[in-house]
Amino acid sequence: MSTKSPDLHAAYALDSPEDHKRLYAEWAGDYDDGFAAREDYQLHIHTARAFVSAGGQGPVLDVGAGTGLCGAVLAGLGVGPIDATDISAEMLDQALRKDIYRDAIEADLNQGIPVPRDSYSGIVSSGTFTHGHLGPEALPALLNVARTGAQFALSINAKHYESLGFADALHQLAHGQIQNLSLPEVRIYGDLAAGPNRDDTALIAMFEKI
Repeated sequence: MSTKSPDLHAAYALDSPEDHKRLYAEWAGDYDDGFAAREDYQLHIHTARAFVSAGGQGPVLDVGAGTGLCGAVLAGLGVGPIDATDISAEMLDQALRKDIYRDAIEADLNQGIPVPRDSYSGIVSSGTFTHGHLGPEALPALLNVARTGAQFALSINAKHYESLGFADALHQLAHGQIQNLSLPEVRIYGDLAAGPNRDDTALIAMFEKI
């Protein structure tokens, strides 16, 4: 188990894939009981429920799965099978201990995902598309592994939706690659959160692959 407490500002300051691997290797053992519990983290619940409400079904790829928080909610809602992908082997090790994933795929999404095209009927991501993590340049890789008609539910930090290019990227994709785009806004943290980011929100990008 890690001896370093998860710190949100450290995550937002990440610059490179190597930084991600190093930080999340340190966080993996404490993430659920440390950061998620202390900050009353809720985004994974909102994302999973939005996916199911839109009719999402498996097989699903959980992108930036981390320790499997979102996947656990999906499994509890009867969705499956679910595969996990993350840049951190240590995070995926924690996720596999939840016994909810069919497979775990260690990958840097900016370099693509090592699975066949058209593998998934659903793509979900909670907490990964934000400052210091993945930007909109990873969206084509997700579309490549999704089937026609696949349901997407991708949380995007509201503070970075415009500034990091997500708005422009989704607008462009809406011209022939995706349809039925909606952007419900949700709170990232619950009422018990007390940190400086307690009032942060996220947009859940809901759409279907054409």
